[in-house]
Amino acid sequence: MTSSMPPIEPGSADLLKQGLERLREIFPEAWREGNIDFEILKQLLGGIVDETDERFGLNWHGKRRARQIALSPSNGTLRPNPEESVDWDKTKNLIIEGDNLEVLKLLQKSYAGKVKLIYIDPPYNTGKDFVYPDNFQDNIKNYLELTGQTVGGRKTRSNTEASGRFHTDWLSMIYPRLKLASNLLRPDGHIFISIDDGEVSNLRLVCDEIFGEENFVACISWQKTYSPANDKKGIDAMHDYVVVYQRSDDALINLLPRTAKQDDAYTNPDADHRGPWKAVDATRAEHRDYAFYPIQTPSGREVWPAKGRSWVFTKEEVPGLIAENRLWFGKDGSSKPSKKLFLTEVKQGVVPTTWWTHEDAGHNDEAKKELKGLFTEALPFDTPKPTRLIQRILQIGTTGAGGEVVLDFFAGSGTTAHAVMASNAADKGDRRFILVQLPEPTENKQFCTIAKVTSERIRRVGAELRTKGHNGDIGFRAFKLDQSNIRIWNPDPLALEQSLLTQQDHLVENRTESDVLYELLIKLGLDFSAQITHRAILDKDVYSVGAGVLMACLANSIVTTEVDSLAQGIVDWYKELAPAGDTTCVFRDSAFANDVAKTNMAAILEQNGIANVRSL
Repeated sequence: MTSSMPPIEPGSADLLKQGLERLREIFPEAWREGNIDFEILKQLLGGIVDETDERFGLNWHGKRRARQIALSPSNGTLRPNPEESVDWDKTKNLIIEGDNLEVLKLLQKSYAGKVKLIYIDPPYNTGKDFVYPDNFQDNIKNYLELTGQTVGGRKTRSNTEASGRFHTDWLSMIYPRLKLASNLLRPDGHIFISIDDGEVSNLRLVCDEIFGEENFVACISWQKTYSPANDKKGIDAMHDYVVVYQRSDDALINLLPRTAKQDDAYTNPDADHRGPWKAVDATRAEHRDYAFYPIQTPSGREVWPAKGRSWVFTKEEVPGLIAENRLWFGKDGSSKPSKKLFLTEVKQGVVPTTWWTHEDAGHNDEAKKELKGLFTEALPFDTPKPTRLIQRILQIGTTGAGGEVVLDFFAGSGTTAHAVMASNAADKGDRRFILVQLPEPTENKQFCTIAKVTSERIRRVGAELRTKGHNGDIGFRAFKLDQSNIRIWNPDPLALEQSLLTQQDHLVENRTESDVLYELLIKLGLDFSAQITHRAILDKDVYSVGAGVLMACLANSIVTTEVDSLAQGIVDWYKELAPAGDTTCVFRDSAFANDVAKTNMAAILEQNGIANVRSL
């Protein structure tokens, strides 16, 4: 392999390596022979370093390992599945089947700092729905075994209260996922997390550490049921929480729409040309000498503020307020004056509060009825979230403009995607969704995994919205987590020659060009919904991604006599596309007959402006 065509390595972004490189750029003095000198680093950081043994925070057995898991690269990839998709060629939505930890790692390059809103409804540690591998490695091998895709699968279990690691298991699961998710949020983004009493205190401490306690926004109480269960012992919990954090001070919470009931309080009994208004108290709840004086009403009465109160305006302001018809003395003109507050002067919305009633944000029974309305089949969801709850979150966390990305990596029955599409239909928005769901087995023969329920719900919701006249994006591109298409170098020390022969072709057998192409998108940090076109040059498929940002020829064979014509065809298409940024061109390394052919290909492309030529 020549230096003119460097290889693309297996594995996703190494987050630890990237972090160390950034640290080295900021503090080069702290590096000695390739390693960090922590004593020098502490000196450079000065008073910021806390060296005390006792400090406030959350610790558990396994926290260090949870941090390491978040930083370790993934050896997986996402394989496209057009057959399971809807409107593959034009949709910008994604549904990914796989372990969300691995998927979050694979999303890092393409979606870092691009997600406007994250909503998750993680398992609540109830003792029956928290299923993960026993050893919490969460790597691609464990995922394949967990989902029955390999023989001799690893034992899995539910996290019951009898477990000695009841809370630590949950914390070790959620920590690395939230850590990775935080990297994906835009500076003006928010994360909303549904949780119950069992883990809300621990979740707050974890989020304080990951997002910063200064970025805590609210802990919303959502009324999930509307009547008490009389068969419950003790006190019946009728609410869950939604914990909200922002990525930075750039994030803003939107106002909720005003209701008809709120607007009905404004009328116009005197036909004021400024429109509807309502009377508000013209006095304050304290005595001030300068604001305690009589006002003469139009009927001739002299009125004073009540004892202990005073007017909200000075005596000198009264004539102007009367002249502008800003004071209301009642229909007969003899009442104590009130100020007129016009509807046009109030906020065109309502500040959200931390109490969300079932009337405003739905409830559990409503969510079950929603599913029954879409599915006649029995489904394994005891407490799905209602669409109205997520729509309310979208109202205050998104604007609906600019193709905002909404992520849910505990997708469950797909409520988040349902809410995104319904919200877009209501306000003509163009929000996009990314769902991630583990293909956890179910007892339903038709929908044998929860991931299949997720995608089927979106198909049915989209079809229903289309019949109602919605012309927005109701499709999705489906992907499945799998091992990388690029072989990892893992030689057998006792059979090195055979290992070298086996590694001659760097790509895994039985993988399609489409599989490889989407792994390139992951490694180069391109949007998974980017448009891909192809052109036949010398009977070989050449692909263009994102209008020429990436070009690839993944043919199995490129002989020496084909190099010039193939290279010229690629150059002609590149000039026709005229991409705004640099272009990367990728070939299958084993396709070239020899190093001379590969070097010539790279040289021709580089001479014509395609400087980044890589091999697989």
